This record gives sequence, structure tokens and C-alpha cells, in this order.
Amino acid sequence: MKKRVIATALFAALLVGACGGDNTEPAASEPAAQEPATETESGDDKPTINLIVNPWSASRLNAEVAKHLIESELGYPVEITEVNENDAMFTGMADGTLDAVLEIWPSGVTDAENAYFNDGSVVNIGELGAVGKIGWFVPSYVVEQHPELATWEGYTTDEAAALFATAETGDQGRFLGTDPSYSQYDEQIISNLDLPFQVIFSGSEPATVAEVDGRVSAGEPVLLYWWTPTAAVAKYDLVNVALPEYTDTCGASAAAGDGGVDCDYPEDVLFKAASAKLQEKAPDVFSFLQKFSITTDDQLEMLPPMEIDGDDPAAVAEAWIAAHGDVWSAWLD
Repeated sequence: MKKRVIATALFAALLVGACGGDNTEPAASEPAAQEPATETESGDDKPTINLIVNPWSASRLNAEVAKHLIESELGYPVEITEVNENDAMFTGMADGTLDAVLEIWPSGVTDAENAYFNDGSVVNIGELGAVGKIGWFVPSYVVEQHPELATWEGYTTDEAAALFATAETGDQGRFLGTDPSYSQYDEQIISNLDLPFQVIFSGSEPATVAEVDGRVSAGEPVLLYWWTPTAAVAKYDLVNVALPEYTDTCGASAAAGDGGVDCDYPEDVLFKAASAKLQEKAPDVFSFLQKFSITTDDQLEMLPPMEIDGDDPAAVAEAWIAAHGDVWSAWLD
């Protein structure tokens, strides 16, 4: 998400993404030291670490992995606070009430939010390891039946609008948005490209998933805001519609919020951020989070059990930890 937008809730786990990582399971002969500790070593003198979770599935899984290891290996109690990716997240890190967030989508960071990095109250602590892409998606059968809809030019006609129209949108096509708190510029893109479409927000990832599931089951067309990596892209065989190529000028308009966005969303190299106060509060946690790395492949391994099978995210994170001691042990060095 994106803030993100963009960015995966029930729908996110349904998708597949790109970007690799070494997720080789440890050999059977690997020493027991690679397994996470079963009991927290924390003492009452260690402060609580407050990790931020944004309202999409990958963000939750990142935080659950970090929480388990900070508690079991570093001995700190950890709380997870759900925050929409907006000013509240940055003000919380700036004043130290929130300690860190593990997935920020650069395309969703505004000039106002960048000010916290510029004044040093919030610190960029490095790339997460996953690469994301927000965009416009349709089921593959839509493009197979209407090849012109593979690119934005195909959406300029009244015929295209009629194909996606609903009772709510009248003679305009419906563009299915998700959570309006996500970083999204679809209303600007539609207006600036003069497309006969209207954005209708579902309100959440689960609501979008339910809508797409129903449309795909019925073989009906649907155009929506979505992103990778998510399990839904694979489950529903979603195709990314080609919008006008992203430019720095267009990106600057998005950051400034001046209404001038008329291009595709960029590829996002996801990164992490922490309160500057965390380095003094818990220097070993700060160091751990700097080294913390979850790749696209890692997320795609965890997302389906959470989003498709309905497994508890904490349990999914613990299963990943149990299988990847060779990966996370390096974060503790």
C-alpha cells in the first residue's frame, strides 16, 4: 500500500509478486541455536517496543515476525499499534510514542511527511527487501475479450464505460477503489486523462476481495486499484493495465498533492523507518530493525496462509521463523 496504498488484507494474501530473496530452509543438521528461543528473556527494566502496522496484510506479517524475534531473542516486550499510513504514524514516531514501521511505500510519502526525515525526528533505517507496485488491474479474461483494455487508451470510450458501469455510476464506468486512506491518485488520473469513469471505494481490502471474488466467479468485468506482492493477483489472474509511464514530474505532483497526477504508479522499493528516539531507548532493537529484511518471496510465502487459508498472522510469522533460522539469525549479529 502505499502508504498504500496501497503495497495486502484478505485480498493481499491472494496475490503473487516479484523480487527474490534467499529463503532456503536450514539443513536438518543445522545447530539448534538457529531456532528462536521459546521463552522471553526480558526483565522488567526493558521498555516496551511499539511497532506500527498499517491496514494491509504484508505490513501485519512484517510486524509479527519482528515482534516474535524482538521478544524471544532480545527480551523486550512488544506491542503492535494499528495506524493508517498518514500523519499520525509520522507524528507518533517523531515524539517517540511509536517506535518503528517496517513497510513504507515511497510513492505514498508526501512532502509534509518527508519533513520528518529532513528534521531528523524520523530515521530511514533501510530497504525492507520487498519491491511493490501499485496500479490498475483487471481479470485476464477482460483483456482476452477486449484487447484494447490492456492499456489506458482503451478506457477512453463510452463503450468501455458501459462495460464497467453499475447502477451507482450510471453511464460512467466504475473504478473500484479500496481503502481511501491508502495512497491513491486514481481520481486525478481519471480526470487528467479524461476517462469516463468514477472511483467507488469499497472501504477495505476484504471488501474489495469479496467484490472481485464475486465478479470473477460470474465472469464479469471489474477494474480496480490493487498492488503486488499479494496472493490475489495469482488467485484471480489479475493483469496490470498499462497507464502513461511514470515520470519524476508526475511523482512530484503526487508528493505535493497538487492534483497533477496523470501517470502510472512507480515501482516501489519498500523501506523501513524508526523514531530517532529508539536508538537511545533500545539500541539493540534499533540495530536489529536496520538489519531486518523481508523479501518479496518471503511475503509471498506468508501471504497465502494468512489471506487464503485464514491462518492467524502471528502463527504464520512463527512458521516462517521456524523455517528460516539461517535468514533471521543474521539480523541479530
